[in-house]
Amino acid sequence: MADYSSGCAGKAPMRTLLAPYEKRFIQWLTPYFPSWVQTWHLTLLTIPWCVGLVGFGYLAGISGNLHWLWLSSLMIALQWFTDAFDGAIGRHKNTGLVKWGFYMDHLLDYVFLCAILIGYALLAQTQAGRQWVYLLIPVCAGFMIASFLGFGATGEFKITYLATGPTEMRLWFIALNTALIVFGTAWIERLLPWMLVAAILFLVFVCFRTQKYLWQLDMSIKAQAVQSVQNEQAEGEKAKLSG
Repeated sequence: MADYSSGCAGKAPMRTLLAPYEKRFIQWLTPYFPSWVQTWHLTLLTIPWCVGLVGFGYLAGISGNLHWLWLSSLMIALQWFTDAFDGAIGRHKNTGLVKWGFYMDHLLDYVFLCAILIGYALLAQTQAGRQWVYLLIPVCAGFMIASFLGFGATGEFKITYLATGPTEMRLWFIALNTALIVFGTAWIERLLPWMLVAAILFLVFVCFRTQKYLWQLDMSIKAQAVQSVQNEQAEGEKAKLSG
């Protein structure tokens, strides 16, 4: 969770159900980390968590033993922990890795998302199921692209949608793993086409809302510029008359 103030000066506040409790927990635990733990250690730990997600998904799919997904859920929980504290550790120890942290953290967030979906694709029992999951990857990545483009246009980095942020999404994945272990995979494979359609529609909604906001922002800036020119002209006319 790249949360460095200077690396992402316009980061929007997290307005989710769990955000206040998560923030307090991070602030409480950060000073207790060992001195040898650095921000880049926590950031780069996403890599082995991703390997675990793909590996456990593969083992669950090839063996038919869905209990491997408990370890996938553990990888998700561990990634939340390291991702939540990498920025806090960086600020607490003043490591100065602001831009590196912002870039690597969000790059690895994308890799982590891909690893989750690849693990589910390897778990699917049919070729059609795997294809539907693979199609979800670019759609889900679209939300990250929209966030970064919005950040480039406005300077405000938003990573929450409809009061749902990264922490809530991880909990949804853990809940999904639990449901797959209990009920099997057949039901989710029937839902995958509808999940893809819903994800596409929501992405379209997010992009439409963002472009509408940017349009209004541009028009506001344009109106201010026109008003400024008119004020300067009026001042010039007054100066001529008084002269």
